[in-house]
Amino acid sequence: MRRPFVAANWKMNGDLASNANLAQAFAAGIDTSKVDAAVFAPHVYLSALSEQLKGSKISVGAQTANTAASGAFTGETSLSMIKEVGCTHVLTGHSERRVMNGETDEVVAEKTATALEAGITPVFCIGETLEERESGNMEAVVARQINAVIDRVGVEAFANIIVAYEPVWAIGTGVTASAEQAQEAHAFIRQLFAQKNADVAEKLIILYGGSMKAANAKELIGQPDIDGGLVGGASMIAEEFVAICAAAV
Repeated sequence: MRRPFVAANWKMNGDLASNANLAQAFAAGIDTSKVDAAVFAPHVYLSALSEQLKGSKISVGAQTANTAASGAFTGETSLSMIKEVGCTHVLTGHSERRVMNGETDEVVAEKTATALEAGITPVFCIGETLEERESGNMEAVVARQINAVIDRVGVEAFANIIVAYEPVWAIGTGVTASAEQAQEAHAFIRQLFAQKNADVAEKLIILYGGSMKAANAKELIGQPDIDGGLVGGASMIAEEFVAICAAAV
């Protein structure tokens, strides 16, 4: 039985006061005996957030990290740095970084590999654009993104990786994939893994990301191959995110 996992991706939002209020509400409202939860905050707030969530069993994650251990990489942050301030998770391959920062499948694979080596759980993001879906290429795109990481770390490494399927056309648009569309994609992802390792496929946590909110969370997470959510905008509203976590149980 896969344990549900719900992650908040705050992106480039928040401030010290509002973050503290959200952390307090999450710690008080989320039943972590039944669902795993994590918050991915901007780098400058990770240390404070780790302190605020200490003892709550809600994990803290970084939205990205550099693969280098140290060096002349102005503006970058290493995995050892985020680990030192309390992070246990890191996002890799988020569509916004693929598009805005030019992160290729190869770069994402390397980031995922180095996170594993550092003892940090990658939440590895995949998904297609609207154009790719409408042209019938969803499966080819998703398979290419997954296989790039499998080629780098091996399928067995996915025992320690969380996958997040996020159709790019549903991120921050208010448009959500229907439960049927989301389940179809998740089932394809699990089947792709099953062809390589059935045990890994059965245990793999696959999240849905793309305008998930309290109103649609239960239907989405209720699908047989959807194990939780990677939540953007709704995670900045305490009542919404707590309700999504409750819907995942």
